[in-house]
Amino acid sequence: MKINSETNLSLPIRNLVALIFVICSGLWAYFGIVERLNTLETSKQLMEADLLKKAEQTPKNLEMLMLIEMNSKLLEKHQIQLDENIHTKVLLTEANKKIDKLQEDVEKLIRKNGNH
Repeated sequence: MKINSETNLSLPIRNLVALIFVICSGLWAYFGIVERLNTLETSKQLMEADLLKKAEQTPKNLEMLMLIEMNSKLLEKHQIQLDENIHTKVLLTEANKKIDKLQEDVEKLIRKNGNH
Protein backbone atom coordinates (compact mmCIF):
# COMPACT_ATOMS: atom_id res chain seq x y z
CA MET A 1 0.00 0.00 0.00
CA LYS A 2 1.43 3.34 -1.02
CA ILE A 3 0.46 6.49 0.85
CA ASN A 4 0.63 9.80 -0.96
CA SER A 5 -1.38 12.99 -1.37
CA GLU A 6 -3.89 11.20 -3.56
CA THR A 7 -4.65 8.43 -1.05
CA ASN A 8 -8.28 8.29 0.04
CA LEU A 9 -9.19 7.61 3.62
CA SER A 10 -12.68 6.82 4.71
CA LEU A 11 -13.47 7.57 8.33
CA PRO A 12 -16.88 7.65 9.92
CA ILE A 13 -17.87 11.11 11.19
CA ARG A 14 -18.46 9.68 14.67
CA ASN A 15 -14.82 8.52 14.88
CA LEU A 16 -13.61 11.87 13.54
CA VAL A 17 -15.57 13.77 16.21
CA ALA A 18 -14.26 11.42 18.93
CA LEU A 19 -10.70 11.89 17.71
CA ILE A 20 -11.06 15.68 17.71
CA PHE A 21 -12.62 15.54 21.22
CA VAL A 22 -9.72 13.41 22.59
CA ILE A 23 -7.15 15.78 21.06
CA CYS A 24 -8.93 18.85 22.48
CA SER A 25 -9.24 17.24 25.91
CA GLY A 26 -5.52 16.42 25.92
CA LEU A 27 -4.59 19.97 24.93
CA TRP A 28 -6.91 21.43 27.58
CA ALA A 29 -5.33 19.20 30.27
CA TYR A 30 -1.79 20.06 29.13
CA PHE A 31 -2.37 23.81 29.20
CA GLY A 32 -4.13 23.50 32.58
CA ILE A 33 -1.06 21.79 34.04
CA VAL A 34 1.30 24.37 32.51
CA GLU A 35 -0.82 27.23 33.93
CA ARG A 36 -0.82 25.63 37.40
CA LEU A 37 2.96 25.23 37.30
CA ASN A 38 3.38 28.88 36.27
CA THR A 39 1.13 30.00 39.12
CA LEU A 40 3.07 27.96 41.69
CA GLU A 41 6.43 29.14 40.39
CA THR A 42 5.32 32.77 40.49
CA SER A 43 4.02 32.49 44.06
CA LYS A 44 7.27 30.78 45.12
CA GLN A 45 9.37 33.58 43.61
CA LEU A 46 7.22 36.23 45.31
CA MET A 47 7.50 34.47 48.67
CA GLU A 48 11.30 34.17 48.34
CA ALA A 49 11.54 37.87 47.47
CA ASP A 50 9.50 38.77 50.57
CA LEU A 51 11.68 36.57 52.76
CA LEU A 52 14.85 38.14 51.38
CA LYS A 53 13.51 41.63 52.09
CA LYS A 54 12.66 40.67 55.66
CA ALA A 55 16.07 39.04 56.14
CA GLU A 56 17.93 42.23 55.25
CA GLN A 57 19.14 43.89 58.43
CA THR A 58 20.74 47.21 59.04
CA PRO A 59 24.04 47.48 60.95
CA LYS A 60 22.10 48.85 63.93
CA ASN A 61 20.00 45.71 64.09
CA LEU A 62 23.07 43.52 63.83
CA GLU A 63 24.76 45.44 66.64
CA MET A 64 21.71 45.06 68.86
CA LEU A 65 21.59 41.34 68.14
CA MET A 66 25.27 41.01 69.08
CA LEU A 67 24.68 42.89 72.33
CA ILE A 68 21.69 40.73 73.16
CA GLU A 69 23.70 37.59 72.50
CA MET A 70 26.58 38.83 74.68
CA ASN A 71 24.18 39.72 77.51
CA SER A 72 22.46 36.36 77.31
CA LYS A 73 25.82 34.60 77.65
CA LEU A 74 26.66 36.72 80.68
CA LEU A 75 23.29 35.98 82.24
CA GLU A 76 23.80 32.25 81.71
CA LYS A 77 27.21 32.48 83.38
CA HIS A 78 25.82 34.37 86.37
CA GLN A 79 22.92 31.97 86.68
CA ILE A 80 25.32 29.03 86.83
CA GLN A 81 27.37 30.78 89.52
CA LEU A 82 24.25 31.56 91.50
CA ASP A 83 23.03 27.99 91.20
CA GLU A 84 26.30 26.60 92.48
CA ASN A 85 26.93 29.42 94.99
CA ILE A 86 30.63 29.01 94.31
CA HIS A 87 31.87 31.80 96.55
CA THR A 88 29.65 30.98 99.48
CA LYS A 89 30.37 27.29 99.17
CA VAL A 90 34.14 27.85 99.18
CA LEU A 91 34.00 30.19 102.17
CA LEU A 92 31.79 27.80 104.14
CA THR A 93 34.09 24.87 103.37
CA GLU A 94 37.13 26.82 104.56
CA ALA A 95 35.30 27.99 107.66
CA ASN A 96 34.24 24.41 108.49
CA LYS A 97 37.85 23.22 108.14
CA LYS A 98 39.06 25.99 110.45
CA ILE A 99 36.31 25.26 112.99
CA ASP A 100 37.17 21.55 112.98
CA LYS A 101 40.85 22.39 113.51
CA LEU A 102 40.00 24.81 116.33
CA GLN A 103 37.80 22.17 117.99
CA GLU A 104 40.64 19.65 117.82
CA ASP A 105 43.08 22.21 119.26
CA VAL A 106 40.66 23.10 122.07
CA GLU A 107 40.12 19.42 122.89
CA LYS A 108 43.87 18.84 122.96
CA LEU A 109 44.34 21.83 125.30
CA ILE A 110 41.53 20.60 127.56
CA ARG A 111 43.06 17.14 127.75
CA LYS A 112 46.51 18.56 128.34
CA ASN A 113 45.37 20.92 131.10
CA GLY A 114 42.91 18.45 132.57
CA ASN A 115 45.57 15.78 133.10
CA HIS A 116 48.03 18.05 134.89
